Amino acid sequence: MTHSQLKLFVKIVDTGSFTRAGQELNMTQPAVSRAISTLESELGVTLLIRDRRKGIVLTEVGKRILVLFRDILKGFDKVDQEVAAEKGFEVGLIRIGSFPAASAHFLPKIFRAISEKYPRIRFELHEGSIDEIKEWLAARTIDVGWIIPPNEEFEAVTLLKEQMFLFMREDHPLHQHDRIHVKHLDQEPMIICKGGYEAPLYELFEQGGSRLQAQFIVHNANTALNMIEEGLGMAIMSNVSLSLSALPPHVVIRPLEPQPYREILLAVPSLEESSLAVKLFIQTARELFSI
Repeated sequence: MTHSQLKLFVKIVDTGSFTRAGQELNMTQPAVSRAISTLESELGVTLLIRDRRKGIVLTEVGKRILVLFRDILKGFDKVDQEVAAEKGFEVGLIRIGSFPAASAHFLPKIFRAISEKYPRIRFELHEGSIDEIKEWLAARTIDVGWIIPPNEEFEAVTLLKEQMFLFMREDHPLHQHDRIHVKHLDQEPMIICKGGYEAPLYELFEQGGSRLQAQFIVHNANTALNMIEEGLGMAIMSNVSLSLSALPPHVVIRPLEPQPYREILLAVPSLEESSLAVKLFIQTARELFSI
């Protein structure tokens, strides 16, 4: 196996195409096919299957080897970064996983702080759901990512502990209260916003002895707000500073009792095995945001 073969295999998986992988690595289509055939012959197993409907499909052993190949390639990157650091400058690529609200809140300041000092460090952003980010971390598709508890398999630091509030229409009877106990939400139609709100929400209702009636499930906070404005239910989400820019007309916020919180973590598969660039990213994030 050669470095170029490993890099090509991972590129094919990431792009989902022999052709696009070859284009990005300046290789002809026949050269790409030969390299993968040689790699599979050397290993004695089939790694990839070309399916007319599904495109490139990894075999089961291919899925396991992909994780190992990513670790090996990361090892090459770490060598390059160590050598560069010895010469007095930082280089490297940081692959980051984030959900949209975290991207908007954290990344601009982190990118600016690192780029001002280390302009040769590059960033690659993958945006998705919390579950997708955890899958990317496990598969080593990304180096570092923002996640929400529960977390048992990754090393993580808490960057933010944000208060969650009740959002409702201003004509709802409960709006007259300055603070609303969760027991008053028993069987009220709730709009569940995914992306890390689910776990603290279910815990809140369980602690308060109330039954959670999930009327709608959405993926976007602004969608939930617009549905509240139409009188379709209430939602419990984080404060305005992170995920909400402006409230629609007729939507109000009330604090809850007991007060729920949501933690946002910055996670890596292994801090010890992380590259210098990734450690710098984590250090910068902690200096800027850590509670």
